[in-house]
Amino acid sequence: EVRLVESGGGSVQTGGSLRLSCSTPGATFDDSDIAWYRQASGNECELVSSITSEGSTNYADSVKGRFTISYANAKNTVYLQMNNLKPDDTAVYYCAADDIESFVSRYGGSCPEALFGYWGQGTQVTVSS
Repeated sequence: EVRLVESGGGSVQTGGSLRLSCSTPGATFDDSDIAWYRQASGNECELVSSITSEGSTNYADSVKGRFTISYANAKNTVYLQMNNLKPDDTAVYYCAADDIESFVSRYGGSCPEALFGYWGQGTQVTVSS
């Protein structure tokens, strides 16, 4: 079982930046692909970005050019650098570990209850106008 811990959320104004971290204590991400999802209140679980164990990245159109996903050098942490934040980015952000093929673009239920991946507990991001 893979244990994931997210951190780095907070409250910022429009145009601000945050860096989210997804760590796996005592292990590395050598054998897993990682995705960041988000879920705003009343909305679907939405894929934001993913990175394979080889370092290939993908982004939702809504965050392209603003968000960057990357590994820490030790490959035990995945970062999501979020710049030029907008109120529409307000959500709980989750990281998930699985094979890249498992990461659907949208899931109708609660992110952590998805039938794929190992999930963290989520971190709240709030962007005010």
